[in-house]
Amino acid sequence: MIQIIPSIAINEGKVIRLQQGDFTKEKVYDQSPIDLAKTFEDHGIEVVHLVDLDGARRGQPVNYHILEAIAGYTGLKIDFTGGIHTDGDISKAYEYGASYITAASVAVSRKELFSSWIISYGREKITLGADAINGKIAIRGWQKSTDLDIMDHIEYFYSRGLKYVKTTDISKDGVMQGPAFELYQNIIDRFPDICVLASGGVRNIDDIKRLNDMGVFAVIFGKAFYEGRIQLKELEQFLVKA
Repeated sequence: MIQIIPSIAINEGKVIRLQQGDFTKEKVYDQSPIDLAKTFEDHGIEVVHLVDLDGARRGQPVNYHILEAIAGYTGLKIDFTGGIHTDGDISKAYEYGASYITAASVAVSRKELFSSWIISYGREKITLGADAINGKIAIRGWQKSTDLDIMDHIEYFYSRGLKYVKTTDISKDGVMQGPAFELYQNIIDRFPDICVLASGGVRNIDDIKRLNDMGVFAVIFGKAFYEGRIQLKELEQFLVKA
C-alpha cells in the first residue's frame, strides 16, 4: 500500500505552495505549520514532508524551530529537507526531531559525502532528492539547473546502496496536470529495488490510486490538499493499519 505523505513547505515562516518552483508564483496559506501537522495526525497520517524553502535557497537549513515544534506537538515522523549540506546539518535536524532527511544539492556537489551518509546514517534514514526538468537535475530549491541526467544520477547512488529516492518532474509541480507517471514507471523498471517517493502534479485521489497500482512506494502531495481537491477522509483507504 502506498504511503501517504502530505507536504508542508515553509518560506519566511509561512506555509506556502509554489508553481514549478517559481517564487514569483508563491501562494501563502493561512494555516500554521503546527495546526496543519496536528490535522494530518488526527486523520491517521504518520509522516509529513517538511520543506525548508528558506534553507534550500540559502544552502543551509533555517527552519529548525518549526521542525522542533511539529516534533514536539505531534507524534508524526518528519522527513526534513532544504539546505542540508553537512554532517552538522543532519545531526541538528535529527536533534530537532527529524526522523529522516532528504538531500538534493549536496548529492550533486559532493557525491562521495552523500554516498557516505547512506552508510553512516543508514539507508532507511537518507533519501535522495532527484528533481528534474526535461530529464535534467535541478538543485538549490530548483533555482539552479544542471546537465546531469536524472537516471544516471539515481544509478550512481543506487549502486552505492540507496534505498529511497524522492523525485519531482518540476514541470508538473503545482500545475495540477497529473504526476509524471512515465518517469516513475521508468525508475521502477530500471531500479526494481528502489523505493520511489513521487512528488508533484497530484490532482486527486485517482492519481494516488494509479501511483499505488504502479507500485510507487509513497506519494508526497500539497496543492491538491490545500486547494480542496483531495479531502483527508478520502485518504483513509490508504491509511488502514495491518
